[in-house]
Amino acid sequence: MNQKLISEKFKTLKCCVIIPTYNNYKTLQQVIEGVLVYTENVIVVNDGSTDSTAEILVRFPQIQQIHLSKNKGKGNALRQGFQHADSLGYHYAITIDSDGQHFPEDIPIFIEVLENDANREILLIGARNMTQLGVPKKSSFGNKFSNFWFWVETGTRLQDTQSGFRLYPLFAMKRLKFYTSKFEFEIEAIVKAAWSGIEVKNIPIQVHYEMENRVSHFRPFKDFTRISILNTWFVFVTFLYIKPRNLFRKLKKKGLKRFIMEDFLGSDDSVEKKAFSIALGVFIGLSPIWGFHTIAVIFLALLLNLNKVIAFAFSNVSLPPFIPLILYFSLKLGSWILGENFVLSVSEIDPSMELVKYLKSYIVGSLALSVTAAVFCGLFGYVFLTLFERKKILDNG
Repeated sequence: MNQKLISEKFKTLKCCVIIPTYNNYKTLQQVIEGVLVYTENVIVVNDGSTDSTAEILVRFPQIQQIHLSKNKGKGNALRQGFQHADSLGYHYAITIDSDGQHFPEDIPIFIEVLENDANREILLIGARNMTQLGVPKKSSFGNKFSNFWFWVETGTRLQDTQSGFRLYPLFAMKRLKFYTSKFEFEIEAIVKAAWSGIEVKNIPIQVHYEMENRVSHFRPFKDFTRISILNTWFVFVTFLYIKPRNLFRKLKKKGLKRFIMEDFLGSDDSVEKKAFSIALGVFIGLSPIWGFHTIAVIFLALLLNLNKVIAFAFSNVSLPPFIPLILYFSLKLGSWILGENFVLSVSEIDPSMELVKYLKSYIVGSLALSVTAAVFCGLFGYVFLTLFERKKILDNG
């Protein structure tokens, strides 16, 4: 793909290049010149540099420039660049660091992948070879750490989640809300993009670490701490909201019949695994942890390597219409186990009733009911699924 053709594709795809920079005067000019080989759709965000950055940028009047009076962090610089690019009508933005570690010669790779991918809501991250000579061990470790948590939070495995050489779909990203302004923004951006349905994937790029003039402003302790705090919050949101939301959407989209045929009967999981998933779902659904059923069942299903969809579906035995019955039988069973006298009828049971005076009976009865129902449903599911599998083998044989 020649340079003139790439320049035309930049215009056709409404794509620009954003270069955030802070005190990188030794490498900035080289990076800009490398990018201009392919396009003049360039936005440089000078993030409050105190070196000769401003003087260097005077030499490039043909490009868009944003000069911030105070250094507020890479994340803020990128967000400023995104807003400006959107105001100019761009749909996509390739971001490249100004410290010289990236090769502008890799820009055509982003354009080619974007042009050939049927999905327009796509976020591309340049994947560096972190095993090559010259890559600092702390950078390699940090990238593996980030990759792991991105997988936990989104279910997507990536080779590189920390590279700043990326392509963002601006039209899709502007639907999202961002709160960070430092290096952790690049983690926030890809996690929230994945949560919103934007496809996030890697493409191979080159990287150059062995440079005398390269200056990194990443502060290992402060910035790693910020990233760790952000990941802690994202993990909490993942299990409390994102995974339950995704499972609910999946069940709603499929409907009961498709769920039974595909996830329950058609799943490749073993009969034992399905039966244990049923038992876990029923146990959690009837347990006295109101408000935490969903997060508990998803967490335990992942921890125990069970079928998340089946476990989640069966945990919904505690849907609102069934709550009075669950409370009644829990209280009745608990009172019987403890030898107490329980005289309320089902019609007198209400979720808002004062349970404090019946708390001991309720907890004991709820746990007993949860265990009993889980064992019964698990065994019943095991027998049913075993018979179904045998019938399927006979029909196919």
